[in-house]
Amino acid sequence: MPQINNFPGGFAAGLTIRGMPLSVTHPGKVFWVSNSTVLSDRQVGGSNGNPGTFDRPFATLQKAIDSCTASRGDIIMVKPGHAETITGATDVVFNKAGVAIVGLGVGSLRPTLTFSTNATANIPVTAANVSIQNFLFKANKADVASVFTATSTNTPTDFTVDSCEFKDGSSILNFIAVITGNATANSMDGLTFTNNRISSLGTTAATTAIKLSSATDRVKICNNYGNWAILNDTPAMLAGGANNLTNFDFGGNVLYRPNTSSTGGSFIASSSTACTGHCYDNYLYQLDASAGIWIPTGTKLGFSQNFSPITGAADKSGLINPAAV
Repeated sequence: MPQINNFPGGFAAGLTIRGMPLSVTHPGKVFWVSNSTVLSDRQVGGSNGNPGTFDRPFATLQKAIDSCTASRGDIIMVKPGHAETITGATDVVFNKAGVAIVGLGVGSLRPTLTFSTNATANIPVTAANVSIQNFLFKANKADVASVFTATSTNTPTDFTVDSCEFKDGSSILNFIAVITGNATANSMDGLTFTNNRISSLGTTAATTAIKLSSATDRVKICNNYGNWAILNDTPAMLAGGANNLTNFDFGGNVLYRPNTSSTGGSFIASSSTACTGHCYDNYLYQLDASAGIWIPTGTKLGFSQNFSPITGAADKSGLINPAAV
C-alpha cells in the first residue's frame, strides 16, 4: 500500500520543484501557454482556440491573461521554448489583478519576450498584485523605453518581478528601463524586484532599471545581479527623484557600472530627505577616482555593510561606503 503523507502544517514558505513553485493547491485556475514546436506525446500545438490546458495550451500570453478572473488567484504556466515578440503596447497587458505568471525551463529555453520592432513597445501594468517569474526579456531595438510601464493614472500596487533576466542585444539595441512608474502617488507601493539578472550594454541613452515618479512605500530590491555599460552620472538600479521612499528594502545586490563620475549616485539617485528603510549587504563597483558615490547623502536611509569603491581604481576592492562611524 503506498505511503500517504498528510503535512498538517502545510508549507508556510511555499513548495518548489527545481526552483519553480508547485501549483497543485491554490484558489484559482491554472492556464497553460506554449507555442513551442516541441510537443509531448499527447500535446497539440498551441492555439488560442484551445482551452488552455496542459495538453492543449493557448498560443499567447495575452489569451491566458484574458481568460483569468481578477483576484481569484489564477496562475498562468508558460512552457519552455515559448517565445513572443512585443511590438507595441497592446500585445501583452497585465490588466487582471492577482494573476501569477510562471515561466518554466532554464537558460535559453525559458519563455522569451523579444522587443525588436518599436522603441515604444512595452508591457503596461494596470492591475494590482500581478507577478511574473522566470522569463527572459531581450532587447533587439535601439532604446526600448521600458519593459513594464505603470501607464496613465493606474495603481498597479504590489507588482513583483522575480528570477527574470533582461538582456541587451548590443550597445545600440537596448532597454532604457525595466520598470517605469507614473506620477500617481503610491501607485507602485509594494514593488518587488528580486533575484533578477540585468545585462545592460546600452550607451546611447541614460539607462536605469527602475524609474519611480511618485512617492512609493514598501519597495523591495534584493538579491539582483547587474552589469551596466559606462554612463557617467547615471544611476544603474533606481532613479527616485525627489520622491520619498518609505520602508525601502535594498539588500544583497551585486552591481557593476564602471562610471568614472558618480554625481547623483551610480546606483541609486534620490534627492529626497525623508526616506525610511535600509540598504545592506550590497556589493557595488564603480570607478570614480575622486569621490565615488553610489547613493547621495541626506536621504535618511539606514546603511549596513555596503561595499563600493570610494576612490575607484581597477583591480581594487571596495570599502564600506557610506563610510562606517
